[in-house]
Amino acid sequence: MKYLSLLLVVFTLSCSSKNEITIVSDQESPRINFGIQKLTDALNAEDYEVSISAEKPDQENFILIAEESDSLEKEGFEIKTADKNITISGADASGTLYGILELTDQIEKTGTIPESLNITDSPEMVLRGTCIGLQKTTYLEGRGVYEYPYTPENFPWFYDKELWIEYLDMMVDNRLNSLYLWNGHPFASLVKLDDYPFAVEVSDEDFKKNEEIFRFVTEEADKRGIWVIQMFYNIIVSKPFAEHYGIETQDRSRPITPVIADYTRKSIAAFVEKYPNVGLLVALGEAMNTIDDDVAWFTKTIIPGVQDGLKAIGSTEEPPIILRAHDTDAPLVMEKALPLYKNLYTTHKYNGESLTTYQPRGPWSEIHKKLSSLGSTHISNVHILANLEPFRYGSPDFIQRSVQAMHEVHGANALHLYPQTSYWDWPYAPDKTEPRLLEMDRDWIWYKAWSRYAWESNRDRKDEIDFWSTQLADKYGTDQESGSQILKAYEEAGEIAPKTLRRFGITEGNRQTLLLGMFESQLVNPYKWRVYPGFYESCGPVGEILIDYAKKEWENQPHVGETPVQIIDEIVAHGKKAVEAIDKAQSAVFEDQEEFKRLQNDVYCYNAFANFFSEKVKAALLVLRYSYSNEISDLDNALPHLEQSLAYYEKLVDLTKDSYLYANSMQTAQRRIPIGGDDGNNKTWQELLPHYERELANFKRNIERLKASKNGKIDRVEGKPWQPAEVELLSDNQGSYNLNSGTQIYSTEGAVLEKIAPELRQLKGLKFKASSQNTQGTKIQFKNDRPVKLVVGYFNTDQKRFLFPPSLETNAAGNIHGEAEVILANAITLKDLPRVNIHTYLYEPGEHTLSLGKGRVLLLGFIDANEAETSRDVGYVGKGDKEAVDWLFY
Repeated sequence: MKYLSLLLVVFTLSCSSKNEITIVSDQESPRINFGIQKLTDALNAEDYEVSISAEKPDQENFILIAEESDSLEKEGFEIKTADKNITISGADASGTLYGILELTDQIEKTGTIPESLNITDSPEMVLRGTCIGLQKTTYLEGRGVYEYPYTPENFPWFYDKELWIEYLDMMVDNRLNSLYLWNGHPFASLVKLDDYPFAVEVSDEDFKKNEEIFRFVTEEADKRGIWVIQMFYNIIVSKPFAEHYGIETQDRSRPITPVIADYTRKSIAAFVEKYPNVGLLVALGEAMNTIDDDVAWFTKTIIPGVQDGLKAIGSTEEPPIILRAHDTDAPLVMEKALPLYKNLYTTHKYNGESLTTYQPRGPWSEIHKKLSSLGSTHISNVHILANLEPFRYGSPDFIQRSVQAMHEVHGANALHLYPQTSYWDWPYAPDKTEPRLLEMDRDWIWYKAWSRYAWESNRDRKDEIDFWSTQLADKYGTDQESGSQILKAYEEAGEIAPKTLRRFGITEGNRQTLLLGMFESQLVNPYKWRVYPGFYESCGPVGEILIDYAKKEWENQPHVGETPVQIIDEIVAHGKKAVEAIDKAQSAVFEDQEEFKRLQNDVYCYNAFANFFSEKVKAALLVLRYSYSNEISDLDNALPHLEQSLAYYEKLVDLTKDSYLYANSMQTAQRRIPIGGDDGNNKTWQELLPHYERELANFKRNIERLKASKNGKIDRVEGKPWQPAEVELLSDNQGSYNLNSGTQIYSTEGAVLEKIAPELRQLKGLKFKASSQNTQGTKIQFKNDRPVKLVVGYFNTDQKRFLFPPSLETNAAGNIHGEAEVILANAITLKDLPRVNIHTYLYEPGEHTLSLGKGRVLLLGFIDANEAETSRDVGYVGKGDKEAVDWLFY
């Protein structure tokens, strides 16, 4: 609802009694009436007698509705006291609501009505929103990623009105004004289509429940000045629709088809017709084929769908559509879309899927800058927080600096905030408690800090220390000094995960669960695990990764920027200071003591993690030095550090085994680092401990083998050849070739096999034309009677004429056949072409089609699904490249 006038609500203190007060308002705005009710409740609680009138009383009580004023910004308000009257004015209904709530807060804080007020305020960010995922920790049977219909079985909490009220009240208390609901394909749970009646995914009973609760949520949100936004991925269709047409619900390689476009367009139209005040957030990435498809889909399906819905209700007022920049060329999409639809917003991830820095830079920052320069609202999305889960995080200083960077570096003027933890398990926190904690209650400081600085980011540091010390002192029933110690613990601990990930991580994405640790093989040979392109350049200040630092140390070269040794020293210092601070406060805590103990335990966990990780890095540096020196003494020196790291990890196990259900709420095969999360496994520190113990045992064994060898070298056992499996090829191909040295795999000059890993030498590769792969992609159809794996070789390069390997950062379905991990790194060399890494794709018996994108890629034949695979770096590297030393840990 839009208000075209300046609204003034006057509260007059009666002269007859200080405990009588009249609230004068003739507004019908749900937002203003909601605020008045909140104010009334606060006054009643302080024994005021409250009356509400739409008429001018005999005294100087009055309400004035004036013309719109330029003096107040959007959602701004003004509170003034004159002649015992308090006047609250707002630029719009939300501004008036915020003014009323500001007065309410002061009454609740002081127990009385302030005698003198002169406040003018407005938010810096035009959108300040949180998100809730209608997602689950694991996939539903027979469904893919993000595919979760709205049903009481899947989301019992979704139908809990009291829970919604609690959450929406939390939002308005923090002056948040937008709520994003994330789901793969929500339309089949919320609308019915005459042309596709079979597409609905829920029963009639559940459909009615969905209508009721969706209407309830949107109405209650509107009372609080909150705009509800429904997010959806593209292209995903409902399961009944897919089954009706014999297609997959989502297929990244599938082109746009008329029936899918028509179904989606009509779904959007029906949704807009039914819920015209609900916004749409569009994710073009992850299930779309090409950038051209992205543009066509957005301009020819999504925008026309919204326009069809508006036409059906006779409206010409365009609701905002938010375009997500993830996995698409958002500037290009916007260029093509703006002539068709003006009310477009954009959003992009702040630090990817983690929180790593308040000094963003590089290619990802350039995307923000391009989008914010368009002149529309650009939203910074604090996304997933894969490196913070599950421990409590609440560093106001880090958060304030991050919001400032959103403004100053990225040009963003809006915030989209994910839960700090348990996005996939919302509304619950990961703590092992009974009953389970609600995430919104546990992580109160997360929401309060981000919303405070989204409202105003440039606040004085000293004032902020006083503010947060008071907040924490009030929460835990302690004094200001102890509150400041709790704040110090939050802020010291709050540096550990961001610094660690940006300097040592493989990815900022939820493919990596940082706080479970990393293996030495990942530290000394990160690129085998596919470092996500742009991560190091974008998610932290200029600096060096471990392998580059070790090389410079050996060559006596100067270092640049932030270094690995600097960071491990800093995180250990942060952990120590955080523990000292939280322990100082302990004896003075008299309220919410159980929660304080949980917070204290989290600080201990961060400290143990920092020491564990620091010792692993020290060991890794010495192992990397060995790769240059070939001196076994370097390995001997590394061993105590690896042993000490294990001791710290055992401490981390002790601290978490009775306090946490899991480290990460996404418990699927999408998680790969430090280890795969298939079937919900490897989600606790206790599960990881045997893997780290095995790593240490392997390292000790290999050191002894080196010492026992005659020349200080180990003749590594070559892998055993994989045996070919029979399949029936159903598609045409250009023939096959043996994987022998001297074989030419493409008809063009060069492309001759030179070195081939022993595992591959009995296989037959399938021939394809390079020109066809570059222009049309690669497609194969086959039939198998028993489970098999297709062996695929990806060229180890970022040149666009080669197909990139599966990336879980941009394709959440990129591991449905187990293809995301490199099985054999540097396994093939060819003349005039980059070296090749080997992946395998698992297929159960049946008929299958594999369609890969454009670019050269090698299909090297089939093996039995039970063929033993030992992941390793084969070591076929170019001249001048160092052979990896991760074999020391296998």
